[in-house]
Amino acid sequence: MNIITKLTITLTLILASQVSVAQEIEVKDSLNPERIQVLKTQKETIRNEEKELLRQDVEAINDKVDADYITVEEGEILKQEIAKKRALNIENRIAIIDNKIDLQERNTESYSFGDDGQIVIRIGKDSDSDRSSEQTSIYIGSKTKAVPVYDKRTTSDLVFAIGFNNALIEGESLNDSPYKLGGSGFVELGWAWKTRVFENSNALRLKYGFSFQWNKLDIKDNMYFREEGNQVVFEEYPYNVRKSKFRTTNLVFPVHFEFGPSKKIEKEDYFRYSTHKKFKFGIGGYGGINISSLQKVKYKEDGSNQKKKYKDYDAVNSFVYGVSSYVSLGSVGLYVKYDLSPIFKHQEFDQNNISVGLRFDMD
Repeated sequence: MNIITKLTITLTLILASQVSVAQEIEVKDSLNPERIQVLKTQKETIRNEEKELLRQDVEAINDKVDADYITVEEGEILKQEIAKKRALNIENRIAIIDNKIDLQERNTESYSFGDDGQIVIRIGKDSDSDRSSEQTSIYIGSKTKAVPVYDKRTTSDLVFAIGFNNALIEGESLNDSPYKLGGSGFVELGWAWKTRVFENSNALRLKYGFSFQWNKLDIKDNMYFREEGNQVVFEEYPYNVRKSKFRTTNLVFPVHFEFGPSKKIEKEDYFRYSTHKKFKFGIGGYGGINISSLQKVKYKEDGSNQKKKYKDYDAVNSFVYGVSSYVSLGSVGLYVKYDLSPIFKHQEFDQNNISVGLRFDMD
């Protein structure tokens, strides 16, 4: 082998070595972390774009509903379809970006921060190596997709009612009642939950909760209740009565079906229907227990004012149940309730509380 041949072979080996080094540098340059970060930034841009398009779509549907081009129910169906479409768009577009990122990070041993603070540890070998090219990835954390919209289906509010109370007595009209109309009253205070019955409509709601009811009867004509064994006797008081009042306190659990229009309120992460300043009609009933009973008699004896209390009559019905209804505009309405259970267990004629007044649902 002459000197020229030796030089030629040497130069060829040097050039081949340089080409290999250049290719290796090019591969390493293609794994530039800045490029990967740009791809990850694009994922957030995609989410924001699709969310904004979803917002515009929802506004357009709401405009059609307000203009009566479509019904509220049709609008809800369209919104569901649009939401699914945008969610799939986000998923598909981000999948493309994820594939590009995987292409950049493949065949390296590295760890990095993924979307939303997710830590990704990858262990593997170069695909050109004669060892296994299988790569293992360990994910710490969880991937976060588009922000879901939650249906706020149940709300709650304070219930307060006040008005007139009296008793319907078997065989007698209300005009012949032994109780004063003006001095007899009721108060109700409780808490109620309201749940939408249908998924895409708020036309029917179920309202339920608990309440304390105070029913008071102002007795006329110098009369009072006297307990005699297991019965209550209605008789004249032996002294000149100034005031004679009988009150029961009950804990009840009302349930009403409520009807009426509403307005849909949409937030970033939930939506609900509001009946604020809307017409409402409720019908249902209640059941519960009697907690206490009390009669106060104020009278005069030998020219001086006296007062006597009679507590917890055994003859009062322990279980209370009845029907009730209300018609409201917004938070204020007309309220009617009637006890199907008599006030007393054993009497010759049944007496049942009936109440009419104002109801305030403070939602």
